[in-house]
Amino acid sequence: MIAKLSAHSSKYARLVLGCIRREYPGKLDHVLADSSQVKSPRALHPAFYGCFDWHSSVHGHWLLVHLLRLFPDLPEAIEIRSALAGNLTAENLLVEADYLRQHAHGAFERTYGWTWLLKLAAELELSNDPEARVWSRNLAPLVTAVVDRYLDFLPKQTYPIRTGVHPNTAFGLSFALDYAHSVQHQELSSLIEERSRSYFLADANYAAASWEPGGEDFLSPALSEADLMRRVLPLSEFRGWLQTFLPGLENGVPQNLFVPATVSDRTDAKLVHLDGLNLSRAWCMQSIAAALGVDDPVSHRLQSAAALHARAGLEHVISGNYEGEHWLATFAVYLLRCGQNEVLTTT
Repeated sequence: MIAKLSAHSSKYARLVLGCIRREYPGKLDHVLADSSQVKSPRALHPAFYGCFDWHSSVHGHWLLVHLLRLFPDLPEAIEIRSALAGNLTAENLLVEADYLRQHAHGAFERTYGWTWLLKLAAELELSNDPEARVWSRNLAPLVTAVVDRYLDFLPKQTYPIRTGVHPNTAFGLSFALDYAHSVQHQELSSLIEERSRSYFLADANYAAASWEPGGEDFLSPALSEADLMRRVLPLSEFRGWLQTFLPGLENGVPQNLFVPATVSDRTDAKLVHLDGLNLSRAWCMQSIAAALGVDDPVSHRLQSAAALHARAGLEHVISGNYEGEHWLATFAVYLLRCGQNEVLTTT
C-alpha cells in the first residue's frame, strides 16, 4: 500500500501540521495536587500540547517522522522539520519526562499514550536523518520514563483491560513489544511476553458477536488481542490459540466482526471513534492474515474483511471536523504501512 500512502501523504501531513501546534481546543488528563498546578496544556506539556490531547499529539509526531523518513522530498518537509524541531527540544522533553515521573501522574496515558510514545521512539531509531538523530536523543529521557512505567506497572496489573478505547491492555502491549524487540530491550520484551500469556493465553470462545462493536470503540478488543498474540506465540501455537479464541473465523463468524461499523455523526468526538475502529480493525486483520500465511483459510477471510474496513475508514479521514481530523490520519498511515516497521516474532 506504499503507493496509496504516497498519494495521500501530503494531505495527511497537513492534517497533523494543522494541529500539533494548536493548543485549543485541548483536553487535559491532569491530576491537580494544588492550585499551583492549574496550567495551560502547553505549560504542562511543551512538546505534546497540540492535537486536542497528549496521545493524539504523540502519534501525530510519529506520523510526521514516519512520512519524513519515507518521503524526504515531501512538499511539506520543511514545515514538518520546523514543527518537529520546535516541539522535540531537549528542554521540552525533560519537562514531559518529569511530569510522567511524578507520583500523582502514575496512571497518566496508561497505556495508550505510553505505547504510542514508544512507537515514536522506534520510528526515530529507524531514521538516519541527522535531525531525527537529535530528536531521538532528546526523546530518550521520556522513553526511559515510559519504559520504567511499564516495568513498574505490568507486574502489578493482575487483570487485563478489555475495553475498545484507550486503556486496552492488548493494544498497549503491542507497540511496546515492537519497541522492545527493535532496541533489544530484553527485560521489557520478556515481561510483555509473560504478561501477554498470563492475560490472554487461556481465552476461549470470545463473545465478539455480543460485545462488539461498542458505541465509542476505536479498537476491537478481540482483534487487538489476536494482533498481540500473533507477536507473542510461535505460528503453530498461534493458529491453535486463534481457533479456540475466535472459532468460526474461516466461515466469517461472528458476522459483525467482518462488517464495518457505522458512524452516525462525525461531529461527535466519541461517535467518530468508530471511523478509527474500521481502520484499526483493518490493520489487525491484515497483520493477523500475514502471520497466518496465504494458504490459511482464515487469512483469506480476514484479507477480504480488511479491505472493506479500510475503504470505510479511509473515506472519512478528512471530514472537515476536528473531532476526527486531529487523530484519524495516524490510523490511516499505520494501516497503509500495516506495521511494516515492526519486528515480527511469529515464525
